[in-house]
Amino acid sequence: MKSTALKLIVVIFLFLGLASIIQAQVNRINVVTTAVPFLRISPDARAAGMGDLALATSADANSSFWNLGKVPFNEMKGGISVSYTPWLKDILNDVYLASVAGFYKVDELQAISGSLRYFSLGDIQFTDALGQNLNTFRPREFGIDAAYSRKLSDKSGLGVGLKYIYSNLAQGPAAGNNYKAASAVAGDIHYFYNGHDNQGQGWAFGAALTNLGSKIAYTNNATNKDYIPANLGIGTTYTKAPNSSNKITFGIDINKLLVPTPPQPIPPATSITQTQLDNYRSKSVVGSWFSSFGDAPDGFSEELKEFQVSLGAEYMYNNQFALRTGYFYEDKLKGNRRYFTMGVGIKYSSFGLDFSYLFPSGSGVNLNPLSNTLRFSLHFNFDGTGTAATENK
Repeated sequence: MKSTALKLIVVIFLFLGLASIIQAQVNRINVVTTAVPFLRISPDARAAGMGDLALATSADANSSFWNLGKVPFNEMKGGISVSYTPWLKDILNDVYLASVAGFYKVDELQAISGSLRYFSLGDIQFTDALGQNLNTFRPREFGIDAAYSRKLSDKSGLGVGLKYIYSNLAQGPAAGNNYKAASAVAGDIHYFYNGHDNQGQGWAFGAALTNLGSKIAYTNNATNKDYIPANLGIGTTYTKAPNSSNKITFGIDINKLLVPTPPQPIPPATSITQTQLDNYRSKSVVGSWFSSFGDAPDGFSEELKEFQVSLGAEYMYNNQFALRTGYFYEDKLKGNRRYFTMGVGIKYSSFGLDFSYLFPSGSGVNLNPLSNTLRFSLHFNFDGTGTAATENK
């Protein structure tokens, strides 16, 4: 019963999170919310072990999730990665994110890639007003994408992708609306600069515009469309290789959602007006990308709070063993996700296995719901000659 109730709360939050955030005025909490937030969950264990650092790290099979511009810089001809994450495991036991990604280099300049991520909220038992069981439903979402990437020079690459997003959180009448499965289409534009020298040392830079697409609707009401998590990310890393066996990388990523900030009440009012809500919902998709840099109710100081920061490091020994750590920061008024991460990786022949762990934080009612999050990723690489090989990161 407790598990079912918790799952139902998660689904309700995904549907009504916008309204609840607008009404919450405690400590001026004003979280920027979107539909399909699973698109912003780190899908692979390598990046997760570094605090979600990934925009300018070395290329691998999961580059299509983070920066398509990196894909042509993979040393192997092709590769596949499969990842699994039990989500909110300290609260629920059957919610998970699963993903698969792969790439193939057409030649030394061009590459194609694709990925799929699937998010399941487990089984939920719905009841009527008297507590009688009605039916069981499994909320689920997925995103599938395909992309083309090309080197612009020996040092830089550009990638473009197209994705289809599907979200089925509830079906049938509820609260005066008839809910249905929703879908959207979005595109990605990513850039990567690799400034490493022949020893693999130096700076790298990445920039990504992700999830640039249409709004998504769970009802037939044209005014009840929600924004998807369009995002701007920039990042850089520096790699030092003291010798041929040891390599260490440090980096930082900064991300900001290109989504309007929910309005706040105008004093002396204690709640927002219908006009404010209508203006928020009626913003065009493209217009909202630009206005998101200057629409926070408290001005520039609040805009700065909407930036998320990932700090991470990776130590690689003999291109076979990796140790990783990182820190993710989000302002307490914009979601308050703050956590340390760690990870390990191992490669043998054509296979690689990555593992990451999110350190628990808080206690009791203040326990971080992401505490003890685990991620697992399995990789397979091949060199294009019929011989399996390990990618040299």
